[in-house]
Amino acid sequence: MTTAARRLLCMTAHPDDESGAFGGALMLARQQGFETTLVCLTDGQAAHFREGADDSEALGQKRRAELKAACEVLDITRHEVLDYPDGQLAHEKFYELVGDVVARIRRWRPQVVLTFGGDGGVNLHRDHIIVSMATTAAFHWAGRPEFFPEQIGVAFAGKRLKPHAPQKLYYSSTPFVSVRARPELNGSPTVPWSLSLELGPLGERKFQAFLQHETQRGVIARVGESIREHFERERYLLAAAPGLLHITDDAGLFEGLHED
Repeated sequence: MTTAARRLLCMTAHPDDESGAFGGALMLARQQGFETTLVCLTDGQAAHFREGADDSEALGQKRRAELKAACEVLDITRHEVLDYPDGQLAHEKFYELVGDVVARIRRWRPQVVLTFGGDGGVNLHRDHIIVSMATTAAFHWAGRPEFFPEQIGVAFAGKRLKPHAPQKLYYSSTPFVSVRARPELNGSPTVPWSLSLELGPLGERKFQAFLQHETQRGVIARVGESIREHFERERYLLAAAPGLLHITDDAGLFEGLHED
């Protein structure tokens, strides 16, 4: 596959997800010549940590600016923040939400798609669960013209949409679950992993990207500097791949891709 043809899409729910969960993969993708697109469904304006923001709108604007700064640290090619309400994705019309993800897949035409697993990730957040489900459906539907046929041929971000089937879907897995505030969640099933990325020096850069989210520094204050060790690696579960690839034969996030 030519370098110019390599593209990755990361679907998240909130600003800071891209750094905390996916930052290593996003940086490694750029090092291997991929275009990286980040789509965040909300601006995080319902966050618990507010860092002096006067109201939800002000917090949302601040978090958008923080996301932009983090994307620069991670060298993300482009990012987009949609206007879904933070904390309320479970109440949105699911088919319409999937359609928004399908449109981004058809526009940016990734071979690799990253998102959360259906467990909700490190904090089992409902918004993470919904973005996982919507992205999974979109991954399987974007290449089929019978889904959202009204999109076909419509101009979007400078190009006309046409069906596109991504090749690999990965769910973020996590080595720990932050359940200290909710002990009833201890033992909750989490996503297993089939692939581990050792980040090396990129782990520190990932941590610096997370620190761009000043409104979320309360998270670090709560869990302590031990969070740094969880920035040294990322784990993923291969959820879909071309052909009948056995999960143990997956050589890596960016391996086994073919030309579109």
